[in-house]
Amino acid sequence: MAAQLTGLGLDDIAGVVECLLIGADVATSVELAARRRSLVDGIGDALDAFPAPRRIVEGVAW
Repeated sequence: MAAQLTGLGLDDIAGVVECLLIGADVATSVELAARRRSLVDGIGDALDAFPAPRRIVEGVAW
């Protein structure tokens, strides 16, 4: 199964991850907590697959 997060910035995605982690911490089911942490790991892996952002300093990209 896949989820597509569109129209969200990095701060929004960080908020989703934070909510999933909080939800995992308070989950009454071990399976539910593990699923939420698995989703967080999947989001992190997807973000890691993106190329590093280019930095622009004084008009020069590097």
